[in-house]
Amino acid sequence: MLRLSATIITLFCCMMARAQILRQAIPDKTVVLTFDDAPASQYSVVAPLLQQYGFDATFFVCEFPPNYKDSTLYMNWRQIRELDKMGFEIASHTRSHAKVASLTKPQLIEELTYIETKCDSLGIAKPANFAYPGYSLSPLVVSTLDEQGYAFARAGGGRPYDPLKDHPLLIPSWAMDSSNESEIMQALGQAKDGKIVVLTIHGVPDIEHPWVDTPPALFKEYLQYFSDNGFNVLSMKELERYVNVTEAKKKLSPDYNLPLRN
Repeated sequence: MLRLSATIITLFCCMMARAQILRQAIPDKTVVLTFDDAPASQYSVVAPLLQQYGFDATFFVCEFPPNYKDSTLYMNWRQIRELDKMGFEIASHTRSHAKVASLTKPQLIEELTYIETKCDSLGIAKPANFAYPGYSLSPLVVSTLDEQGYAFARAGGGRPYDPLKDHPLLIPSWAMDSSNESEIMQALGQAKDGKIVVLTIHGVPDIEHPWVDTPPALFKEYLQYFSDNGFNVLSMKELERYVNVTEAKKKLSPDYNLPLRN
């Protein structure tokens, strides 16, 4: 009887935690599109295609050194502001694509503040979410992001995001490129049973970093697949429809033993 009572209490506590973390059930086939580094093709190719299909996305922007002022390679801030006006989320990837695990806390805050201030000067909402450049992270970085008010932060790891297990500041993702279509398609099959597939995408195409290039034709194939198969395509910010970030941060501890790099 005591064992049965303990089991019932445990199940009840699990159900309560689930109810508090989740605002509503997560539909199967939920995918989050995120774009890193602000290459020029995100404005000229990605945004028009997303609008064509009616899909949302998050753009994690930075001033990628040393060539960020070359408009053939990277978006300028006027174009980033246009993405915001189109309704896409503009989020932070630090000012200089910094390896944040190697920064001091003041240096990290300076990197974050630059992007926040730049956005504010252009009428763009203060970034609420973050992506770790090169998947570099540490407990200090995570705690600093929390102190600075960031809701979600995207890492790597090649696995689905489980809001009941993964801390909001350690969201896993798959990285898309020109060579791993079969891997991405297999990943999309894991968007079920309360789990979400988050994709890290760079340039479409990516001229300066061809090893993370996604050809436009392949990218359009993915979008058509999402459309044909009824995927729920979100930005990172839209996860708040489903996840109560405050409760998730209270109830989940960051687990640095899980895969967090691609």
